[in-house]
Amino acid sequence: MAETVPTKSKILKEASYCIKDSQAQVCKELVSEIEKLQLLVFDQNRFKCQSSLLGMQSAIIEAYFLKNFSNERISFTIPYVIKNC
Repeated sequence: MAETVPTKSKILKEASYCIKDSQAQVCKELVSEIEKLQLLVFDQNRFKCQSSLLGMQSAIIEAYFLKNFSNERISFTIPYVIKNC
């Protein structure tokens, strides 16, 4: 069965949940969702979008897995994803 690629709006919505609670399960799942989308945009040579998604992904990883909550870092990446994707 083919994997579905998340939409930009879905990623932004889930990122807003992570800003409120970086330890929510949705944050862990969002890392995988962003990975799918950033690989897709890489294949399309949309490198600004890919870089923006990677920035968001790293902020979520830091907040969730390293327990270094920084909603400012996640919030900081959202405008770049909106603009570049």
